[in-house]
Amino acid sequence: MGGNILLHMATLQPHRIEAMVVVSAAMYFPDQARAIMRQVPPADDQPSQEWEAMRKRHKLGDQQIVALWEWTRGMKDSYDDMNFTPPSLSRITASTLIVYGDRDQLHPVEMAVEMYRAIPRSALWVVPNGGHGPVFFDAAAQFAQTAIAFFRTSASRQP
Repeated sequence: MGGNILLHMATLQPHRIEAMVVVSAAMYFPDQARAIMRQVPPADDQPSQEWEAMRKRHKLGDQQIVALWEWTRGMKDSYDDMNFTPPSLSRITASTLIVYGDRDQLHPVEMAVEMYRAIPRSALWVVPNGGHGPVFFDAAAQFAQTAIAFFRTSASRQP
């Protein structure tokens, strides 16, 4: 949810962020995301392979993982937090790299394009065959290179 937090910060206090990379961030939670959120079982009911996958991605321990699952389940009913519109996103002044997987099961790639069109100084990187959070595992090195290059380019354009 770091990308969503950055969107909040960048729309509320644009002067505080010069450049940012948002990965799989959402303008709002579409129906398909809410349907998946409703299906997330409590931690006690998660299969061992889910625990294993989450432990590879999240390094702060099982308490963090449990909190993520609980938070995800709770977001299915939230309609007031993630509600960015193109006019609200247009207030963002930071150079923004929007990263999406073209196979994201939660947020359609069309949302990334809509954000790209709304945020004035944005760039869009659609990761081929990438799901939600397409920057892990095999794509991690390419993501690091792309993000660093983006930040270097953004820094060289600053006054």
